[in-house]
Amino acid sequence: MPQAPTSRPKPPPPGDEEAGNVLKLGEFEGVETLSLSEASLVINALVAKRRNDRKNVNETEILTKTIDYLDAFARFKQKENVEAVERLLGSHTELTKFERAALGSLCPDGVEEAKTLIPSLTDKIGDDDLQELLEEMGKLQG
Repeated sequence: MPQAPTSRPKPPPPGDEEAGNVLKLGEFEGVETLSLSEASLVINALVAKRRNDRKNVNETEILTKTIDYLDAFARFKQKENVEAVERLLGSHTELTKFERAALGSLCPDGVEEAKTLIPSLTDKIGDDDLQELLEEMGKLQG
């Protein structure tokens, strides 16, 4: 006798967003996108300002976990490096905001890894240009 399922099926995600060979970002198309390093910079600056102004920071568990996550996974720690990477990625106008943020967050080691993680890069940037971009980003990590 077959057993009844122990969990309900996972509902499909809302919308039809997809980050494959062709980006389908739905309502998020063209929306400003931050890398993890940029998000860390913004959130930490906001929290510091609120503490400095003695305003209610409202440090919830979610805020604390978000800051911990960003501290662990942001690849660029110093403000100057975050800004330099933002300028470097921003100079590649052939890439979407999403692709630039993904590159800035994932920091792939090479062209093949970058195109595997972000398939939409394949027809947008040449291998030599992408490798040069990745190398320049690598110099700023830490």
